[in-house]
Amino acid sequence: MRSCVSIIFDNGYMMIERLAAIGLDDKERRFYLAALELGTAPVTAVASRAGVTRTNGYDLLARLERRGLLTQVDGATGTRQVVPADPEILIREWERTRSMLDDVVPQLRSLFNRSPHRPRVRFHEGADGIRRAIWATLECRSGHLLGILSMHELMETPGPQWMAQYIAERVRRGIRLDVVRSHSRDTQTIWPGSAEELRELRYAPAGIDLGMTAYLCDDTVTYVSSRRENYALTIESPELAALQRALFNSLWEASSAAHRGHRHRRRSGSRSD
Repeated sequence: MRSCVSIIFDNGYMMIERLAAIGLDDKERRFYLAALELGTAPVTAVASRAGVTRTNGYDLLARLERRGLLTQVDGATGTRQVVPADPEILIREWERTRSMLDDVVPQLRSLFNRSPHRPRVRFHEGADGIRRAIWATLECRSGHLLGILSMHELMETPGPQWMAQYIAERVRRGIRLDVVRSHSRDTQTIWPGSAEELRELRYAPAGIDLGMTAYLCDDTVTYVSSRRENYALTIESPELAALQRALFNSLWEASSAAHRGHRHRRRSGSRSD
């Protein structure tokens, strides 16, 4: 029979690390895996397999019972036996947790947003941070995103493949994008104005070099640097968002449509975005 250590790899993933992510500590993980491996067995056998003492074994059993992962039954000889539940229970537990969070998170957000006069600033470092910050723009409640895109920098980080996934998700969520780019930063002929991709594109006047990316949605402004500085900055502030929206509207009016014959749509500064 394989040891408990021998089963921690499953299709290249470390099973023990995965169990840590659902809130089991080291001893709980080892005891649970040992119980799964043995099937129905006395507490002492499971404890021995997990490398813990018998006393610790009873304590671990009680904790795992409370989560529904293990149960006890009377054995034929009168010895209490440990019986693992179907691991499917982990999915049901996650679904219950998700359902509870769906109810409580809106209440928590109402508490979070009770300080209207203090902006919320989040610094996101590195490529992963940049991806998280850009992806968060998909939480745009108005369904209308404004953007200044520095194409050369976005091609480097987060890269074209990741951006393609982001665009597909934006379209799936029905979020429109009005975007201004500069010819000086366009390195590829991609992401044109497109009704199918809910994108209207304009180019800034010659001489304006847009060297950073910025997104605006609702009351949140997101700035994305080049790979050299390698960060994103998210600021939730009604005043800053209003200023950024006014600046974007001015740039939009001064910019030209991407294609000849494309109708110049006038933006209204009072319109909800």
